[in-house]
Amino acid sequence: MRVLGIDYGEKRVGFAISDPSGTMALTLRTVEVRGEGDALTQAAAICRETEADRIVLGLPLNMNGSRGPMADKVTAFAGRLSKAVAAPVELVDERLSTSAVERALVDADVSRAKRKNLRDKLAAQVILQSWLDATAQGDESGDVHE
Repeated sequence: MRVLGIDYGEKRVGFAISDPSGTMALTLRTVEVRGEGDALTQAAAICRETEADRIVLGLPLNMNGSRGPMADKVTAFAGRLSKAVAAPVELVDERLSTSAVERALVDADVSRAKRKNLRDKLAAQVILQSWLDATAQGDESGDVHE
């Protein structure tokens, strides 16, 4: 089973893919997008290209677990994506994934320009790996499913 991980953003979308055994998340790419329509087209194309059986999409909840405007945008995007591809789309709590990646890149002394290009695909990798780990432990619910 191949699982595609997505870190959705309004300007950039990060992608990661699982290895064929479904145990390890590998970075794939970050794409610059011009709005949700472009992001949807890119995500659907990458889903077909990778032959993904499932999509895990990071849901940016607030620290207290509530939903903000971006969580609503991601939920709407997930609905449209599920209609555009044959694979089921799951929303997974992504709190702190991008900030953890940013912190690790700063600690590794990666330049600001390089961080911009790496951050989103690494966040997608973190989101996907957390889902793969939870699934391997029998917690198929992840943190959030819609």
